[in-house]
Amino acid sequence: MIFKRFRFQIILRVLLLTATILLMSRLISNQQFLVSMILLALLALLQTISLVIYTERTNRKLSKFFESIRHADFSSSFTDHNLGKSFEGLSNEFNQIIQEFKKNRAEKEEHFNYLLTVVQHVSIGIIVFRRDGKVDVFNNAIRKILRVNHLRQISELSAVKDDFPDLLMKLNAGDKTLVKLILEDELIQLSINATEFKMRGEAYVLVSLQNIHPELEEKEIESWQRLIRVLTHEIMNSITPISSLAATIQEMLVNPETNQIELSRLDADDIESIHSAMSTIESRSRGLLNFVEIYRNLTRIPKPNFRHFRVKEMFDRAHELLKPKFDQLNIECSCKVFPDELMIVADPDLVDQVVINLILNAIDAVKGQPQPRISIVASVNLNNRITIDFADNGHGITPDLMDKIFMPFFTSKKEGSGIGLSLSRQIMQMHKGAISFKSKPEEGTVFTLTF
Repeated sequence: MIFKRFRFQIILRVLLLTATILLMSRLISNQQFLVSMILLALLALLQTISLVIYTERTNRKLSKFFESIRHADFSSSFTDHNLGKSFEGLSNEFNQIIQEFKKNRAEKEEHFNYLLTVVQHVSIGIIVFRRDGKVDVFNNAIRKILRVNHLRQISELSAVKDDFPDLLMKLNAGDKTLVKLILEDELIQLSINATEFKMRGEAYVLVSLQNIHPELEEKEIESWQRLIRVLTHEIMNSITPISSLAATIQEMLVNPETNQIELSRLDADDIESIHSAMSTIESRSRGLLNFVEIYRNLTRIPKPNFRHFRVKEMFDRAHELLKPKFDQLNIECSCKVFPDELMIVADPDLVDQVVINLILNAIDAVKGQPQPRISIVASVNLNNRITIDFADNGHGITPDLMDKIFMPFFTSKKEGSGIGLSLSRQIMQMHKGAISFKSKPEEGTVFTLTF
């Protein structure tokens, strides 16, 4: 509506100017109207000047309006009471647009202050910095965790630890790491997670830091208690019969009255009993030594030798090795890889151990089932990580055993050392991966490797 009025006034002024010029052209050939012609020329000049001023007023107003928007200066206002209703309407529209911009800016500032308040009050430390090391935001938790009051550059964190700034600067999106710090004679273990984002075309890194030392201490104590219980159980199982048999032999060989060894008191049955007891002691001692050796092997896993290889090749090796068991127990085993040429970066020897161990566990789980089946599927998940699922239709894992299956030496089988899953988890951790499972009693179990 405003621009229609503006157009109307421009057309009217142009028509009046055109009429004046046409009238001048009629009078120019007649000398009797010389004065009138001069007056008309002056009138045409005045009309032209008025038209230019009228048009430039609008341009200046538009220029000022757009300049205010460009500089986010919404303190200006537009008033025109002397240029007609069209300009008053235009000014009103300009003022309404400026008010909307003011409202939007106020809402953004309120939203920013709200987010800043939330960031400042969370217990996890947060630092946002640019790739040149300039710190944009850090919260109160950072002050408490790192004992700093001011932080303008990441390099200032060298006071916390010499290589700490370099560690943070090298972080990329999705990186996770653990760092130990000693601040004011207190040990702090930080879990650090990083992500990246862009704002106004500039790259920023957001790093979260959480002190997990109390939780780690609690879990460490719990793990030690569990391990000690298992070790105590295994050692007592071997030491108790050894001690009992040694006492029995002592009684048979030594005369309690003289406290001297009297072989003459032994008959054939006694000698046979001593021989049997010594054999049992030897057997239990050998078992105890074997247990200690297994424990030593559990703590001496070789460092991974990473290589790039196809997942299908790993499945083929495991299937060829275990095919006699599949045939013997009539187990249907299927292996699928999506996509078919899926590659993985890992130590093939160590990962083969994990795969074979999980398949052996699945074989034990499906024994006695009417239609035993094992399914192995490798694919890429939504987080672009490689996952391998080992599914069976066995009896499943009972709820009371779910928190124990990864404990060293724990086993529910009649035979076995109980270190397979514990060893597998250590190998996966060395590959920066994870092993997890889901199970329903009488329905089956799915173990998942994530690389």
